[in-house]
Amino acid sequence: MKLQADVCIVGGGPAGTLLGFLLAKNGVSTILIERSTGVNRKFRGEHINSETEAILKAHQLFEKIEELGILKMKKVEFFAGKHIVQTIIPLTDEDHVGIHVPQANLLSAINQESDQYKNYRLLFNTTVTELMQDEQGVYTGVKAIKDGHEIMISSSVVVGADGRFSTVRKLAKIPTVEMTHGYDVLWAKIPAPAGWEPTTRMVHVNGHQLALFTQTGGFIQIGWNIEEGSFPSLRKQSLQPFLEPLIESFPELKELVLQHLSTWKNFVPLKVQSSRSETWVKDGLIIIGDAAHTMTPTGAIGINCGMKDAHVLAPILTEALMDKNITAQRLKTFEVSRKTEIKVQQEMQIQQETSFSEKFAQFALN
Repeated sequence: MKLQADVCIVGGGPAGTLLGFLLAKNGVSTILIERSTGVNRKFRGEHINSETEAILKAHQLFEKIEELGILKMKKVEFFAGKHIVQTIIPLTDEDHVGIHVPQANLLSAINQESDQYKNYRLLFNTTVTELMQDEQGVYTGVKAIKDGHEIMISSSVVVGADGRFSTVRKLAKIPTVEMTHGYDVLWAKIPAPAGWEPTTRMVHVNGHQLALFTQTGGFIQIGWNIEEGSFPSLRKQSLQPFLEPLIESFPELKELVLQHLSTWKNFVPLKVQSSRSETWVKDGLIIIGDAAHTMTPTGAIGINCGMKDAHVLAPILTEALMDKNITAQRLKTFEVSRKTEIKVQQEMQIQQETSFSEKFAQFALN
């Protein structure tokens, strides 16, 4: 099967899905391909900040997402053991300090809005196998496998929005610098007890961070910072000592923790690293979101950075296509507009990570 569009976006996560909607809305024919069979994948980065909220509202998307279900955080609390040492509450003109948005809800709402445009097409269960180029080396589309059959999509521009292990980035041979941070994260989820307030709770445990995020649907997502590469040896040990600091800090969770976290199989390990690609553009090709710059879990800003990439790129790419100029030099405008901010945010993440223990030491002295 052969298809054609102005833009082929690889990756139907938040960044790729938002970009597809914005391009279609601008009159750009767009094909979005996603290797999974639908939007109900397991995600961990599901908190959006006020900037992303403003972007979604600017494009009349926020209310559509809200209808499917979101949860506004009332505050952020920092704990030393059982004791709250700092509380962050909403500013006077806001009613939350962050929003939990299940990505299934976010993606479904945006996809529904995109479907109204005849120049938009979404293909699930589709995996890229090859990037196509012309004799001058300009990227002209992709080859992919959909439902077991090869398809060819010709396009003026290919956008890689396919995550930290981006196939597009690898096939385009774009060098990437990866940085480790000395820790990994173990994720788990338990039901929230009755009366559990929608709050983000950060706990200082033995020099490491323990984070609890309230989620829609009555759940708590829990993340343990552990020493980098330590999970294989950790899982050989008894689980009980690992859970004790959580239970000591939040005794009201004891029964739920012991019931739902009874084995190491209840945990999902995440290798923590950040990265910056050498370039985000080539002639006829762009990478965005985690494909261009991986963030750490600190501050839960990864999804926000990717969606801002899409917001910034859409008008730049629309204008470039109208001018029939999709050279790397022209597309570089997008990279320049975002790269400095991403670097600053990554540096801020490192600063927050290194100062976390120092913050609690200061509270202890006071």
